Amino acid sequence: MIERLKKLFAAPDAENEKPDSHQLAVAATALMVQLSRVDQDEDERELQAIVDGAVKAHQVTRADAEEILQDALSHADDATSLYEFTGQINEHLDQDGKQVLLESIWRVAFADGRIDKYEEHLIRRMADLLHLNHREYMQARHRAQDAGS
Repeated sequence: MIERLKKLFAAPDAENEKPDSHQLAVAATALMVQLSRVDQDEDERELQAIVDGAVKAHQVTRADAEEILQDALSHADDATSLYEFTGQINEHLDQDGKQVLLESIWRVAFADGRIDKYEEHLIRRMADLLHLNHREYMQARHRAQDAGS
């Protein structure tokens, strides 16, 4: 998956084109898969939240989102660092886009009805790597929590 991400985000020939929604969905899905696995209890509700988030935020089809998720799941153990994903996202999303992504990440965490301390810690690390401040982190959490209520 790492090689696929690198290929998808490779710099275009001397043009500064933005990646398409599918490419951003791959990177965002990879982050969410890491989150779903951090508490050692990958829940079907979390996986469904990942697919729903990709469809809504990245305008990919449900079938594409499920394919991206399966690819991310099968390669999740290969990832060596969150920076592989957040570095590319930082290059292509503005602050608002990154905050929307963090809200989607929080929705995955809330999907199983509880926030594990490891999930919360990982989301904080992701927010830091995405250059989101504490206020943005908390706003994303509250929006995700309110959406689930």
